[in-house]
Amino acid sequence: MTCKHLIKYLPFYAVSILPMSLLYSFSDMLYVLVYHILGYRKNVVQDNIKKSFPYKSRREIKEIEKKFYHHFCDLLFEVIKSLTITPEEVKKRLRIRNPGLLEKYLSNHRDILLYTAHQGNWEWLIFIPLYFPYRSNTFYRPQKNKYFNDLLKIIRQRFGVHLVEERMGYKTIVKLKSEKIQMMNCIIGDQSPTKKSSKYWQKFLNRPTAFLVGADKIAKKTDQVVIFPHFQKMGRGRYELFFDLIEDNPKEDGANIVEKYAERLEKTIQDSPEMWLWSHRRWKLNS
Repeated sequence: MTCKHLIKYLPFYAVSILPMSLLYSFSDMLYVLVYHILGYRKNVVQDNIKKSFPYKSRREIKEIEKKFYHHFCDLLFEVIKSLTITPEEVKKRLRIRNPGLLEKYLSNHRDILLYTAHQGNWEWLIFIPLYFPYRSNTFYRPQKNKYFNDLLKIIRQRFGVHLVEERMGYKTIVKLKSEKIQMMNCIIGDQSPTKKSSKYWQKFLNRPTAFLVGADKIAKKTDQVVIFPHFQKMGRGRYELFFDLIEDNPKEDGANIVEKYAERLEKTIQDSPEMWLWSHRRWKLNS
């Protein structure tokens, strides 16, 4: 943290140093504002949940909706807390349940692609370098607002993650492999593709859904083991992180990484629906 950054983002640092218990009190107040007063994207959230779970009752849909907004508000303050949280506190709040799956491949000099989603507290994947001493890259799409884009870059790089603009992802991996640098690469795969981008259609949450194919192509071209990380929330600010194998032989004929990813993500959402980002306009291409 530089003095320049401290001054520029002083309000966020001031909030970040507060105890988590107080931050969750603020989160409760934000929930009332966002959900009950402003109704932030409430129509989008309601429509997404209803169409994803047509067999659920109105009461069940409402319960998922409220839990999602509570989780979303908690998530915002947990991201701000990441500005000042210590490694010791991280390890009290984030437990990795099966690190052996990653260690198995890393010890055999295999690179890993973490094919993740907007699930749980996906932003806390920035803590990965505290658990695995390998180069960690995260592909990201720059925010339009430069102030918040720079703030997120500070947060995401605090513990050693290397941020790579998504358009430079493949070139960066090829360069690092030529230098024999072992790595883990994190890609979020549940965004809605643009009309012009390459896409794969898969039935997902009860309707045809377009998925980006970048992770699939990168894994096959660079022979990376594909792992799906997902969270369980044990309490406010306390998560368990699980790793599921999607594909360890991506070059094999017929290896459909996107399809396997979509199936794993759907199961995770069905198990804990409030933990996914329902405010995202995920099915824009369907309308």
